Amino acid sequence: MLLTFLAVTVIAIIRARHLFAVVMLTGVFSLLSAALLVQLDAVDVAFTEAAVGAGISTVLMLGTLTLTARRERVPDRIPVAPVLIVTITGAALVYGTLDMPNFGDPTAPAHHHIVPEYIEGSEKDIDVPNIVTSILASYRGFDTLGEVAVVFTAGVGVLLLLSGGGMAGSRRGGEMDESIAKTPQADSVEPPGKGGATKGKEDGA
Repeated sequence: MLLTFLAVTVIAIIRARHLFAVVMLTGVFSLLSAALLVQLDAVDVAFTEAAVGAGISTVLMLGTLTLTARRERVPDRIPVAPVLIVTITGAALVYGTLDMPNFGDPTAPAHHHIVPEYIEGSEKDIDVPNIVTSILASYRGFDTLGEVAVVFTAGVGVLLLLSGGGMAGSRRGGEMDESIAKTPQADSVEPPGKGGATKGKEDGA
């Protein structure tokens, strides 16, 4: 059911032209992905997906919408080359999954190498009943730290890009204010003919 909802959400994202709706649908997709990860007993990954995918990413995308149009411009013609590349890549990925073992297959290669050590050591060495938590927080702790650093760096980069547009606009506004301030005010300019009439009166006197 969750996979069906994910597929329906993807189709809705592709067909939507209003960018605000697209951002909201991507947040829905992240929440559905988090729910799917919960069903797979990967609660920690589900928390990360919900926080980063549905939380931070949605906020950054909404901030980006303030710098662009609200609706996607309809192209005059369908770009053939990108569609062809995406189709070939998708077909290659689907073909590559045909050799994968079935979900939960005990004879899968991943279950005969380091995974048994994780299963045995999770309770003995780390004293954590959730194996996913022990792997992410201990066995792959440095890898998780690197992922957090990457996400943090990406978020800071996007925030700097978004703030750059506002800084440029405020800089242009400041320059405009300075140019206006340097321009003589209308009150200090004498009306045409007034100066000449006064000068004539002084000459006559």
